[in-house]
Amino acid sequence: MHLRVPRPRSLAGQLFAVQAVLIAVLVAGYAVFTYVNDRGQAESAAGREARAVALAIADSPSVREAIRGSDPSARLQPYAVRVMADTEVDFVTIMSPEGTRWTHPDPEQIGRAFRGHIEPALAGRTFTETYTGTLGPSVRAVTPVRDGGRVVGLVSAGIKVEEISRLAREQLTALLTAAAGALLLGAVGTYVINARLRRHTHGMNAAELSRMHDYHQAALHAVREGLLMLDGRHRVALINDGGRELLGVRGEAIGTPVAELGLPAPLTGALLAAERRVDEVHLTAERVLVVNTSPVSGGERRGTVVTLRDVTQLQSLMGELNSERGFSQALRSQAHEAANRLHTVVSLIELGRADEAVEFATAELELAQALTDQVVAAVGEPVLAALLLGKTAQANERGVELVVSPDSRLDDGLLPASLPARDLVTILGNLIDNAVDAAQGGVRARVTVTARTDPGRLVLRVADTGPGVDPDHADLVFQRGFSTKPAGPGGRGLGLALVRQAVHRHGGTLTVAGADGGGAVFEAALPLAGDRAAADPVPSGGPA
Repeated sequence: MHLRVPRPRSLAGQLFAVQAVLIAVLVAGYAVFTYVNDRGQAESAAGREARAVALAIADSPSVREAIRGSDPSARLQPYAVRVMADTEVDFVTIMSPEGTRWTHPDPEQIGRAFRGHIEPALAGRTFTETYTGTLGPSVRAVTPVRDGGRVVGLVSAGIKVEEISRLAREQLTALLTAAAGALLLGAVGTYVINARLRRHTHGMNAAELSRMHDYHQAALHAVREGLLMLDGRHRVALINDGGRELLGVRGEAIGTPVAELGLPAPLTGALLAAERRVDEVHLTAERVLVVNTSPVSGGERRGTVVTLRDVTQLQSLMGELNSERGFSQALRSQAHEAANRLHTVVSLIELGRADEAVEFATAELELAQALTDQVVAAVGEPVLAALLLGKTAQANERGVELVVSPDSRLDDGLLPASLPARDLVTILGNLIDNAVDAAQGGVRARVTVTARTDPGRLVLRVADTGPGVDPDHADLVFQRGFSTKPAGPGGRGLGLALVRQAVHRHGGTLTVAGADGGGAVFEAALPLAGDRAAADPVPSGGPA
């Protein structure tokens, strides 16, 4: 038999219990305080009323006249009874200076000694006291009756403590009824509030909430992907370490509007959008991010959950893979052409035209070697030389002539370690691909590449014979997603944006201008040494 350990009360239940006990204690304490206070006030009021009645009787001329008579009781007893009936006092006792009663609510007590203190009254002073007499405990006032300056009698008027207690109990009953109503109202209000709290906390107790918070914090710091939560007013409600790193956020970001984070406009627009975004690619100054957004709703817009994945290296590897794929396609095509030429040579030999076969083969070798010698002589940097040779083969396959300008000169070992070959492949490879796309299909399809060094900087220039840049698009060609060509299976408009990102990462400049005779010229200038100062591109025309 297993002993079942009771589950701790939920946080809402604990709060309800605490609030209910607190309200009950407050109401009970207030009730006791009010009862004691009201009883004290009732006793004070009873003393004041008894004093007023006693003084009024002592000042009555008829009372002094009756005292001077031979039988004071005969005239004073009916008078005292009428006074008791007309006022709220429980007894009126008129007595001689020696304390012998002339009046009493109980006629049998007439003629007997008064129970209580009379010394202050005999001295001419009116006083009030609580004393237990023949009617039980009472609050009484005793005052002298003067006739010609001397005390000829005493008057005592009082209200029984039992009556005072009855009045106090009636007030206490009313108070307890009101307190019970207040307690019930407070309990109902507390229940409603805590029911709402239970919905928000899903019935979890304080320990569970604390444990969830610990797991929440640990998960936020452990997840390498970026996580960003925005409230209904598009302010940052939560951001983890990965999100700070990917977005380049520094300092306190909680409560900051998204528009003030300094992010690129397309990325800011995606974060502010009301609709869901799935696997959108966006560029920051240094990264390529995949962004997913999901609105949080529960009858009203409560905010947005944003996840960020860094695909900068993946995008670079995909670019290299595309280049390798292009190289392999070019090699297959060249192998096919080589086989055709080899068959031609063999056929010429079989026809007995050996001299023509040697001449044909030698011409093909000289053409290929001339292209290689031209590229290697102009660009000694092996990575860029290999890239140019591969892109030349790809361009030829698409009917575009790719040439290296005569003023190109880039010796091996000239580039600093701070300028990795991967970034140069990204910059020059995408510029050439963009130029080949623009020039393809033209009457004289040609792309001219210039790679040279000026004092303190590396210049990569790519010119094409395409249709040129529409001036209306000059400011947009470097933005992600912009393209004048139909979208392919993998999308368009990312190449030039990646070029711009890589150039700015190394503190360079990227410009576009119109070429002589038509087409466009893209130029990337990267510093080789000294301070790097990033600059925005100054587009002035070219294809996208």
